[in-house]
Amino acid sequence: MGDYITRPDYNIAMTQLLGISDHDRDSAALTYVYPVVSRRSGGVSVGINLNTNHACNWRCIYCQVPDLQRGSAPPADLALLGRELRGFLHELLEGDFMGQRVPPEARRLNDIALSGNGEPTSTPNFEEVVELIGTILKEFALLGKIKLVLITNGSLMFRPSVQAGLEKMAQLNGEVWFKLDRATSTGIKEINDSALSTEKVREHLTIAARRCPTWLQTCLFNLDGLPPSDEEKSAYINLVESLAREGARLRGIMLYGLARPSLQAEAPRLGAITETWATGLVAELEKLGLEIRRNGV
Repeated sequence: MGDYITRPDYNIAMTQLLGISDHDRDSAALTYVYPVVSRRSGGVSVGINLNTNHACNWRCIYCQVPDLQRGSAPPADLALLGRELRGFLHELLEGDFMGQRVPPEARRLNDIALSGNGEPTSTPNFEEVVELIGTILKEFALLGKIKLVLITNGSLMFRPSVQAGLEKMAQLNGEVWFKLDRATSTGIKEINDSALSTEKVREHLTIAARRCPTWLQTCLFNLDGLPPSDEEKSAYINLVESLAREGARLRGIMLYGLARPSLQAEAPRLGAITETWATGLVAELEKLGLEIRRNGV
């Protein structure tokens, strides 16, 4: 068999074990599908990269995507995506990919994640992508056994097709991981290079949580040697508190740090948050009665 496992529709390089710092979208030599050993899911996550053009409508200063450009994902080639996902799931469940490429402690399939090199909901046929994944999950008897995760900046929740996709995700054991790095308009502009207002973030979070179980995901780091300001910290806590009070039905908050170096111009300005600062934030958030998950912070 040599260094490759060959299937009619794809090749998978078998050269080294995957780790949590390896999120190479080309590691499986496929267009859409790539494997990840995920810190947040604690096992193998099958990533689906809909942003094959490296385009995103945001530009987060900690983003690890090479050659990132502003824009939207192209329409997904559903036939190709279907072939790749079916083939890769077959290899994971019946082949020796787990044994060859995955550390022993992570040899379990946890989820399929719509993520990748940009904002996945920007593809025009997002709803159809979710429908296709649901069909394939049923074919492999995986419905209800693994999660379908959407990792999103939440900026396009106003689109009817995105909302319809979330409603279909909810029927497929789906979860939304909604990015919230800052809670002031100034902070969102500085960290995410987005003009989205705090009011719109609140509106979009409510839309998501009403349609599919939703977690907040927040990247914690120092900028120019300093953690988020007291103003930013208070605004974040107040936003989460008000959402919980208003019945947004958030599942909890995922806090994570910088596992891989940024490929943006601001990379030299970024550093690890201190344990003391992160612990203080967690203590305040726990008072709100939400589950807090920490990964790398």
